Amino acid sequence: MIGLNLDELQALAESYLSPKAQIQLQELLIKNSEHDLSHDETKTLDRLLAQVDQLNILKTRARYTLNIFKNKQ
Repeated sequence: MIGLNLDELQALAESYLSPKAQIQLQELLIKNSEHDLSHDETKTLDRLLAQVDQLNILKTRARYTLNIFKNKQ
């Protein structure tokens, strides 16, 4: 992750979904387990899960880059 300083990498490595998105995700997951999602809710759940996946990839890359920096010191 070129161009980010250590503080930015640390912030990225510790980032989460917004509280509003996290609540919405939890509610949709519950409805999904009850087989009670509308078509629009299914699309929203898919979008939120894709965001979680992308966030996890970025967090992993940030942690990996932080480890490289720490091992060089």
